[in-house]
Amino acid sequence: MKTTITAFCSTLLLAAAVCLNAEEPAKAKTGSPEFERMKTLVGTWEGQVDMGQGPIDMQVQYRLLAGGSVLEERCFIGTPNEMVTMYYDQKGKLALTHYCVMGNRPGMVLGSSNDKTLKFDFDKSCGIDVKKESHMHAMTLTFNDSDTITTTCKAFMDGKEVPESSSTFKRVKL
Repeated sequence: MKTTITAFCSTLLLAAAVCLNAEEPAKAKTGSPEFERMKTLVGTWEGQVDMGQGPIDMQVQYRLLAGGSVLEERCFIGTPNEMVTMYYDQKGKLALTHYCVMGNRPGMVLGSSNDKTLKFDFDKSCGIDVKKESHMHAMTLTFNDSDTITTTCKAFMDGKEVPESSSTFKRVKL
């Protein structure tokens, strides 16, 4: 009984501390150079994407979460096809988890980078069976300039690689 009361009081104190500090800005956490570059994407971007049925307009939004330790990307916002990709450092290396309309969550890790491009490769530990499950398999993000990016995605459908698809997005200026 004494242990239960102590645990309850400790939990209550922790919750109170979190609530009292909820309005304070989080201390900025510096990540890998690649993650720091990703943070420059915060905002809204517009472009066109072709998912096999002709080009459609698409808006992508990026925002920082968890004290700047996670970058959230949202596309097809407000539709049943809305998808989220979370970018973060994993053991000091940029990684991502993509929550896909295909009902899975492929993970990728940074394979290579240079001053303009980040290339992500499939992370085999994410639990997707490449031979059986359709999924996004790789992605390249190119920083054309401070207001223009191009994404190139590679997917597998029914165990077969499909041709890469590229889309260019422009930053929406407020």
